[in-house]
Amino acid sequence: MIDLIDIAKRFDGNGAPALDGVSLSVARGEVFGVIGPSGAGKSTLIRLINALERPTSGRVEIEGVDVMGLAPGGLRTLRRRIGMIFQNFGLLSSRTVAQNVAFPLKLAGIGAADRQARVATLLDRVGLTDHAAKYPAQLSGGQKQRVGIARALATGPDILLCDEATSALDPEATRSVLALLRQLNQELGLTIVLITHEMDVVRAVCDRVAVLDRGQVVETGTVDAVFADARHPATRRMLAGLDA
Repeated sequence: MIDLIDIAKRFDGNGAPALDGVSLSVARGEVFGVIGPSGAGKSTLIRLINALERPTSGRVEIEGVDVMGLAPGGLRTLRRRIGMIFQNFGLLSSRTVAQNVAFPLKLAGIGAADRQARVATLLDRVGLTDHAAKYPAQLSGGQKQRVGIARALATGPDILLCDEATSALDPEATRSVLALLRQLNQELGLTIVLITHEMDVVRAVCDRVAVLDRGQVVETGTVDAVFADARHPATRRMLAGLDA
């Protein structure tokens, strides 16, 4: 579904690259974790997948199509196939839950009646039907992230990118959101790329994981294999102290 092929990304021609020779493949329908310490290049990687950043060299392919070769119209079509949720939720404080979820549909030119029906379906799916008329300030962190998930699903994407989506949540809300993501993966066949610095998150929901350190992939494999036999010091550092 997603291929990163020898990706390099530099923001400063004289500085260290944010990404350096990264190659990864994400299969259709899997939950793929990318983990690493702060500054490892995780957020840069996820912004390359939805073409918010361009690689300095290398290729990003979605189903074999080179993302950087797309014309503006093709990029817009691609981005409708890719939903994204964020650490800080990114909700519009002056709009209700329903209005937040409807916003991408309005931008896509969907009519009011169809928007209303789609929003109702999405809120039911994430368990927020009773909160449709509330504003973000009236919600818990977990509820805010569920609104973010519903909004990310509005245009019917087949890829969902999660950038530290549980970092601002307490443990109970984290478990709830991760369970919802796994449910969506199974029921909708979503391909999910989950960026995190928390090994517990990877263990809870991911099928495979890549470990980033200083802009390079230093380890990759199934979650069970990486947890059972971590080869790289960066992986061992992140596993140290993790509850058994």
